[in-house]
Amino acid sequence: MANKTKEPAEVPVPAPAPRPPAPNPAQIPSVGRSQAPKIPQRAAQPQSLDAAGDDENQEAWKQQCVAPTADNRVKTEDVTKTKGNEFADYFLKRELLMGIFEKGFERPSPIQEETIPIALVGKDVLARAKNGTGKTGAFVIPCLQKADPDNASIQSLILVPTRELALQTAAICKEMSKHMGLEVMSTTGGTSLQDDIMRLYQPVHILVGTPGRVLDLSEKNIAKLQNCAIMVLDEADKLLSPEFQIVIEKIIPFLAPKRQIMMFSATFPSAVKGFKEKHLPGAYEINLMEELTLKGVTQYYAFVEERQKVHCLNTLFAKLSINQSIIFCNSVQRVELLARKITELGYSCFYIHAKMPQSSRNRVFHEFKGGACRNLVSSDLFTRGIDIQSVNVVINFDFPKNSETYLHRIGRSGRFGHLGLAINLITYEDRFNLYKIEQELGTEIKAIPPQVDSSLY
Repeated sequence: MANKTKEPAEVPVPAPAPRPPAPNPAQIPSVGRSQAPKIPQRAAQPQSLDAAGDDENQEAWKQQCVAPTADNRVKTEDVTKTKGNEFADYFLKRELLMGIFEKGFERPSPIQEETIPIALVGKDVLARAKNGTGKTGAFVIPCLQKADPDNASIQSLILVPTRELALQTAAICKEMSKHMGLEVMSTTGGTSLQDDIMRLYQPVHILVGTPGRVLDLSEKNIAKLQNCAIMVLDEADKLLSPEFQIVIEKIIPFLAPKRQIMMFSATFPSAVKGFKEKHLPGAYEINLMEELTLKGVTQYYAFVEERQKVHCLNTLFAKLSINQSIIFCNSVQRVELLARKITELGYSCFYIHAKMPQSSRNRVFHEFKGGACRNLVSSDLFTRGIDIQSVNVVINFDFPKNSETYLHRIGRSGRFGHLGLAINLITYEDRFNLYKIEQELGTEIKAIPPQVDSSLY
């Protein structure tokens, strides 16, 4: 996207300054994006003579389920542009279909349509799709389908980068498998190792965890992975960063010799390429990232001075129709300071960051997800995978340094094709990052208008 100087915008802060002039395009490197091969269309299944009977049976088992509350919110093409498949088309177990139905999944999203058939035949998968488009379902459903409740060993290992994401993913596995007789366990650092050891003496079929704790349990021969034929790396770009990749490499030899590896993320940096060539050279590649930003997320910037930020935030709280919001800061210290300021302004507010005790992080996560508080101030701990459907506004109180972090942050709103709003507080020092991120993501972050149309979020 070509750089251009934007006109100064009216923003809800005192004495707004005009946006600074755009930097010289020569100063900003252009970032290209390669496209993964497109997936062939799935052949239509011939209709069987017993189709009418199958329809009756399907209605019969649905009668046994607790129907979820209908979600009538607008959805974008990120999740509605499908081939028209149903979950039943993949010949899933009836008990799994019941769990999917009760979870509220009506039809497969595009990433699920592309991934599930490939994963079910045991192929390695490298999948790239936007935040909040159903990636978790795309790997949880094949893992549950291929699990045998009569085999007491660990059959699938799902690795995630954060403790909160591990708890969330394990909860989804439990909800979908509740009619299947499968045992799901989450294990993360910062929790009682003794409790995990005692739990692993009982049958566990699906293990969800963070890499360090899983490696620790494997090396102690407590988590026995020799029969584990499926490994999933969720948020694979983070898991293959230098802090995690060494641990992942040590876990792989503990798995079954014939294993299936599936990798999912919204962004795939160069580190992923070397890992893929070494461990899954024949992987089926899925790329649903023709454009990087979510269609349903409207992005604005407000150009402010640093000392105006809290006042601007106060104005946004007063003017916006916020269900729940996540406000991102670039450091632990600023997270706690801002949370204190917001509380002093009279708004309900939690905060969360990586240096908090795990018990406090768990409590904040569950209470915020349960709707106990309207606003959450967070470090980048909360940028990955966290799915809270009621979050409709994300505010970058501190603008991120790179496009990957920006993409993951704004992806906390507009979950599963719904509408969301992302507002960025930009200072003079942020101007280069703003233009760079616009160019890298091929998007335009517009100046915030005096009134934001509530139908956008």
